[in-house]
Amino acid sequence: MRVLVALVVLAGALVGCTAGPGPTTLTVLASSELADLGPVLADLRRETGVELKPDYRGTVRASEDVARGTGHDLAWLSSARYLKLRGGDLPLATSMMLSPLVIGVKAGKAAALRGGQASWADIAALAGSGGLKYLMADPRATGSGLAALIGVATAAAGTGAALRTEDVRCDKLQGFLVGRAVVSSAEDVAEDYVRRQDEVDAVLTYESTVLSLNASGRLREPLEVVYPRDGIVLADYPLMLLKPEKRAAYDRVVAWLGAEPAQRALMERTFRRPVDPRLPRTDPLRTPLGTALYFPGTQQVVDSLLAAYDRAGKGSRVVFVLDYSTSMAGARIEGLRSAFAALSGFDRFHLGETVTVVRFAGEVLASHTVTIRGPADVDALRDLLAANDLRDGTAIWSALDHAYREAGDGTVVLMTDGENNAGVGVEEFLAAWPKPAAPTYAVRFGEADPVELARVADVSGGRVVDAAEGALAEAVKEIRGCR
Repeated sequence: MRVLVALVVLAGALVGCTAGPGPTTLTVLASSELADLGPVLADLRRETGVELKPDYRGTVRASEDVARGTGHDLAWLSSARYLKLRGGDLPLATSMMLSPLVIGVKAGKAAALRGGQASWADIAALAGSGGLKYLMADPRATGSGLAALIGVATAAAGTGAALRTEDVRCDKLQGFLVGRAVVSSAEDVAEDYVRRQDEVDAVLTYESTVLSLNASGRLREPLEVVYPRDGIVLADYPLMLLKPEKRAAYDRVVAWLGAEPAQRALMERTFRRPVDPRLPRTDPLRTPLGTALYFPGTQQVVDSLLAAYDRAGKGSRVVFVLDYSTSMAGARIEGLRSAFAALSGFDRFHLGETVTVVRFAGEVLASHTVTIRGPADVDALRDLLAANDLRDGTAIWSALDHAYREAGDGTVVLMTDGENNAGVGVEEFLAAWPKPAAPTYAVRFGEADPVELARVADVSGGRVVDAAEGALAEAVKEIRGCR
């Protein structure tokens, strides 16, 4: 009998050692696009005994909730970088899959984007001309919306580095944001695109979302995936442990998701790329990712970016005040014309922009205003500059006085090579406009008085650019547009 009892006790001990942990439920604050993980999470529960109960929100808002403190056990967001900007220690995190921010474009429009080999500048140019209307998610709430904004602003800055506050330029975003046919307030941008697909040409979102839309059978026209060749923002979907006491269950989930069968399931069912580069990709995911753009390092940069986003994309006004005195003949006037011709990509004149050209010599020679509605209006601006009616005299301040009456809340760009010798003087001008109505940027050629130009530029919040120190075209790009 004692032997039998001993055997029973031993058997019970052995069962206790080999049986896995009991069923566990973990609450997860998850990015909204992860709602497609249902079948994978069902497999996870069946094979590990761990059930994940997701609470879906936009990544940016979810990151704010995590930073403030939340009752969830885990967070599974498109990126931990939004949370990092909030400061403090990051929780334990493991990247589970990858998906780049791309633009899904209807085939008819993709042809205009160099057969899918477009840059962000190409996209901005097409959008700015009215040739591309797209849907994007709200960058204040969602990871995809903010990633799109970061991508285009970083490419526009052209530094090859992470955005700094001084790199964020409203004028560089203007043309691109003209294309916002719809800003989706929905956290599920895929569903919003299905509802609005007849209104727009494209959607800015993650690669996985575009490929899932194509596979859904719900689109009347499939989308081509465009990977901007000057860089993408990559989502790496870290699973983060918010409650350290749940570490054992978290480790079981991470081990299961990181194993090859689950990585294949994520790839095949949700079109996200595996984190293991050795795992062969399925056909839709074999396109190289190209260059990954740096993420901003501070919240101040993101705040500046969102402020520029709020200002840009609306109708704006710029007044060019151009010196057509005889001293501008030859290389100077040709350089001025070339500078306008070079406005392309992020810097091109865009739909809805109002442009006034004031030409002056000893008096105002002509003033023409064009609101851009299409390519013909851009051509009309170039025709205005082709005039050769150069005359004697340089009435800088009379011309600028005229420009201020046109500018409203826009920007004034003055280009001159001479000293004022006609019309009102600078003192009379400043007395009439003690607080100039518009920021004034002066491009100085040759003998133009830098002191007087600086007085007006400084008091207006603008500055002087010396055309002799660099390419005139670059100077024009740098100082035109919204502030």
